[in-house]
Amino acid sequence: MNFVGFQKIPRLSRECIITEKIDGTNGCLYIGENEEFLVGSRKRWITPENDNFGFAKWAYDHKEEIISCLGVGLHYGEWWGNGIQRGYNMKEKVFSLFNTKRWGEEELFEGLRTVPIIYQGIFTTQAVEDALLHLQKYGSLASPGFLKPEGVVVFHVAGNLMFKKTIEKDEESKGGNK
Repeated sequence: MNFVGFQKIPRLSRECIITEKIDGTNGCLYIGENEEFLVGSRKRWITPENDNFGFAKWAYDHKEEIISCLGVGLHYGEWWGNGIQRGYNMKEKVFSLFNTKRWGEEELFEGLRTVPIIYQGIFTTQAVEDALLHLQKYGSLASPGFLKPEGVVVFHVAGNLMFKKTIEKDEESKGGNK
């Protein structure tokens, strides 16, 4: 048997980025070296004919802008807004990219943006609690005026891991089982 070394363990007190967790549906855009273009949901590739809340239709309608803006790679985010989960009192739908480390905090073009950053700095549990309190007090940063945001996502840069914490029912699994 070949020896498999033990992985390095990242230090906890390192940079993290805390963003608003948006309640929509997961989406993925794949752009290949030869401008191959695929659209996915959490578990499958989708098309405008076999869609997920209109995400594939939107993506194919904006294919050239997306390819030009994002370039080669897998680009994950949340498709959210009117008619999806919380709806956020919006008339439109938006795709918000998760990778704020790469894209910063901006709208790349109408309908394509990044998730809002609440905190960036050294990880502490207090930073997470403060971010949740900020959302509870002031509402969504992604959709100002919407007062029932879902929670936060903590991206631990050194560990290259994401963790979520919701404002309500955080102790329950997504299916409601304890």
